[in-house]
Amino acid sequence: MLKIFCFALALGVLLISCKSEKPKDSMPEAAPAAPAVKTHKLVQKWETDTILKVPESVIFDAKNQVLYAANIDGKEPWGADGKGSIAKIGLDGKIIEVEWVKGLHAPKGMGILNDKLYVADLTDIVVIDIAKATIDSRIKVPGSKGLNDISIDPSGVIYVTDSQGKRLYRVENKSSSMVLDSLSGPNGVLVSGADLYILNSGALNKVNKNGSLSVIAEGMEGGTDGVEHIKNNDFVVSCWSGTVWYINTDGRKEMLFDGKSLGKNTADIGYDPATKMVYVPTFWKNSVIAFELMEE
Repeated sequence: MLKIFCFALALGVLLISCKSEKPKDSMPEAAPAAPAVKTHKLVQKWETDTILKVPESVIFDAKNQVLYAANIDGKEPWGADGKGSIAKIGLDGKIIEVEWVKGLHAPKGMGILNDKLYVADLTDIVVIDIAKATIDSRIKVPGSKGLNDISIDPSGVIYVTDSQGKRLYRVENKSSSMVLDSLSGPNGVLVSGADLYILNSGALNKVNKNGSLSVIAEGMEGGTDGVEHIKNNDFVVSCWSGTVWYINTDGRKEMLFDGKSLGKNTADIGYDPATKMVYVPTFWKNSVIAFELMEE
């Protein structure tokens, strides 16, 4: 009986030992590879002749497959001198008309809705009939000092920044109301889906429903100017001093272009999502540059 008990005990110890021993050829499991960080770059495709007249902003017209550039035309970017105009440019970089529409002062940001081109011009929004190439009307924004950029939502509500007055206005049915006040340096504004974004003193911000700002990315010095939505929550932002940035969804910034050493400003940009072309007005250099946005 004792022999049987001892044999059973020994067999149990042996089985436990065998179960706990790892195979000699087993290897630790490899950690999953971290996803590759995607980067972006701009590849220049063309540059117009330098015969534009201080182009501050450029916009892509998808319906007519052309570009419009806002010519300030003069050494005073905020001068009410009647010299301002809108240029018309082909997608091949050939200038169709330097002064396609005349009669503005110091035109800057633009928006398109229902065959009309809306242009920020000092204290007015100038409405241009695209088919007729004539000024249709002017919308006064009372209290404004220096309107700069425009974005229009699908219902026709216009958002326009007042860089001189440090405000953001909302214009509906030719009636304006103030959305934000006491900003430090407002410029580019963008409606994207149900969201509203604004550039303010080196930062890209989302405008919350309660009027507060949520910073998406900051540290873009040199006068944040133009902003375009690319995909998801990615954006391209230009700074007037000569840089263009890619803003990733997580807020990570990539400098795509630095024109400061070339003496080229990068003012209010335009974008064609179908071809991924970014259009950059060079301000004092009197041209527009087309870059293809590429992913690496």
